[in-house]
Amino acid sequence: MFRGIVPPMVTPLLDQENLDVEGLERLIEHVLAGGVHGLFALGTTGEGPNLSYDIRREVIDRTCKQVGDRVPVLVGVADTSYVESLRLAEVAAKAGAKALVLAPPYYFPASAKEMEHYYTNIVAKMPLPVFLYNMPGCTKIDLSLDVLEPLFDVPNIAGLKDSSGNMTFLHKVQRLVRERTDWSLFVGPEELLAEALIMGVDGGVSGGANLFPKLYVDVYNAAQAKDYDKARELHQRIIAISSTLWAVGSYGSSFIKGLKCALSCLGICSDVMTEPFEKFNPPEREKIRQHLLKYGLLTEEQAEALSKVSF
Repeated sequence: MFRGIVPPMVTPLLDQENLDVEGLERLIEHVLAGGVHGLFALGTTGEGPNLSYDIRREVIDRTCKQVGDRVPVLVGVADTSYVESLRLAEVAAKAGAKALVLAPPYYFPASAKEMEHYYTNIVAKMPLPVFLYNMPGCTKIDLSLDVLEPLFDVPNIAGLKDSSGNMTFLHKVQRLVRERTDWSLFVGPEELLAEALIMGVDGGVSGGANLFPKLYVDVYNAAQAKDYDKARELHQRIIAISSTLWAVGSYGSSFIKGLKCALSCLGICSDVMTEPFEKFNPPEREKIRQHLLKYGLLTEEQAEALSKVSF
């Protein structure tokens, strides 16, 4: 079983065709230093569906090689093409990844029966355990209980990462998952992390752990120790961060923009976004800089130096 905090890594880019290799290396070490339990490459926070196949393969190879056996690496292989998902899965397996994460193929709508058929067929061909990924806000397909229940008997499925934000649904899935002791249940939205951990989910795939890895690990540890006062205290900090750093600008991509901008301000990696998105402009970047100063990630001297730099 997989457990704990597994950050969905951002993908540092120099431009649309080139990976920020040094930034990726620094990011991996920064996140691992926070005590996380795994890494998830090419997820939503990593802008996986927008990346070229060349960059996706490079991210997989470099991440697995650098991480080694320190923690498990999970790889997102979602694609509109059945065949391309299988090809990425083979790349991940050869590189040393431990599991795959597969969201429904987006663009065309599919029925519950069609999704059951799709997952049953493709999982049988996957070379590694597969996590189902429920992300209806992006895929426009909801992995409802009607889809999930028949899949509980499918070998090679390792569990579910639910990013629906629907706690009622998560409760119902958890009840069913108890019947499969080899399944892991992860929650996506970090605003729900503490509550979900306290109620017994196995871990969180929290994008903010790219920046604050120890904070999210501490929430997990507090929930495991049944120190609910500590978990609530840390939860309030996560909500504060979500309401500030991830809320700059009125964009659907504000979370990823803010996260990449913050990592750039700290000198960890580039903040280049995949098309059609653009990185924050100077006024928005200044807001991020001020938030980092407030949260103690920058000193006054560092913040002052950054204010004079042109990006």
